[in-house]
Amino acid sequence: MPNLDKPATTAAWPDLAFAALKILTGAGCDFADVYVEDTVSGRIKIENGQLDQLTQGGEFGAGLRLVRGDRTFFACTNDVTLEGLQAVARELALAAGQGSAEQAMDRRLASASERSGIERPGSVPWEKRIRVAQSAENAARGAGAHLKQVTVFLGGNEQRVGIARSDGFWCEDERTHVVLWVNAVAQAGDLIQTGFESCGGAQGWEYFREHDAAETGRLAGARAERLLTARLAPAGRGCVVLAAEAGGTMIHEAIGHALEADLAQKGLSPFGDQVGKLVAGELISVADDATLPGWRGSFKYDDEGTPAQKTLLVDRGVLRGFMHDRITALRGNVAPSGNGRRQSYAYRPIPRMTNTMILPGTDDPQAIIRSVAKGVYIVRMGGGQVNTVNGDFVFEINEGYLIENGRITDPVLGTTLIGNASEVLKIIDRVAADLGRGLGTCGKDGQGVPVADAQPTLRIPEITIGG
Repeated sequence: MPNLDKPATTAAWPDLAFAALKILTGAGCDFADVYVEDTVSGRIKIENGQLDQLTQGGEFGAGLRLVRGDRTFFACTNDVTLEGLQAVARELALAAGQGSAEQAMDRRLASASERSGIERPGSVPWEKRIRVAQSAENAARGAGAHLKQVTVFLGGNEQRVGIARSDGFWCEDERTHVVLWVNAVAQAGDLIQTGFESCGGAQGWEYFREHDAAETGRLAGARAERLLTARLAPAGRGCVVLAAEAGGTMIHEAIGHALEADLAQKGLSPFGDQVGKLVAGELISVADDATLPGWRGSFKYDDEGTPAQKTLLVDRGVLRGFMHDRITALRGNVAPSGNGRRQSYAYRPIPRMTNTMILPGTDDPQAIIRSVAKGVYIVRMGGGQVNTVNGDFVFEINEGYLIENGRITDPVLGTTLIGNASEVLKIIDRVAADLGRGLGTCGKDGQGVPVADAQPTLRIPEITIGG
């Protein structure tokens, strides 16, 4: 059913947004903004060889925000008409304790973000999309004799946003994402193991002309099959090598969130008062970079209209700063870093990661493995718990192997890593020149946003390994 409150084209968005902004700024504020979004998404799910879900949907609406001092007033609406937006703006002005006088402003319109070479997922026939998902499912089932269950999810997302700010700036961004994930379950007697693999990024359907969906399925199935032969993991203190293909889960969960400025300013990060100080070994540099083409966390503008940028957070062990949105930047008297993000128009923006990574070093990955007489090689990280206040963490390991006399040998089961982020950063003693990438949807304050994380091969000389 069509949304009758949806303008025919995005050309009308600036006039509508600025009409509402005049009311917000007339109420008196440090800043205000209007965020307009039009999103269309399609999803396929195959479960046990059967087409389980086939859905197409969308979101359309606007979020309005007025910030004065430490108080934020926010509201959202599906009625993106002149009357609808102005009515919400007046309600916000009244909630802020002011009238609804209008204030004129000079506009600065940025060029729209038109991406060339993008094949919109929604334009691809369902039959073609289903065939890609089925190719992944078939490959997973064919990866071993013990595969019992395979689940495949294939999603495509097309989003157009427009952002009007109280300084008169207007920008538009077009964001397209595709994602494929495969979960395979293998069983031998009473023993059950799972293998997971995913791929995708900030690209259109052309992604699947360059990346074989069947290979993603094969990797998931082979991982589940291989883990059926795993040994029990050793327990105690030992050496761990994190493979680049582990994707940076540790940097994201144990370190990344602690470098988001809102947590640091609230005293919920071990790094809150450490700017300019050594927080890691000199081999460690950490960056958040939303400018990387095709990476899942990339965009042209964040959800407050700040241009995407690369932010160096840790430079050779020294903490240089945090990931900021406009509110935390104002409090910290620094410039926004382009990390103001929201799940949709129905949420206010908060500081969030984009593509967060430990930067590559100079070491040879194979030389790092050869340097370990006895240890554990970790290929896939799983879930876990992190205390962002003090940095303590416990992570499950989905795929790990023993290292014996410099060689990777048997797979191991039931492994966990237990440690402290600050301590681990300081003792990593070898950093390779490679870089692996993982992708996901990061949750914080009830919001999920697309992200990527990455790391090179790393050696942690001693950490607690739970069996």
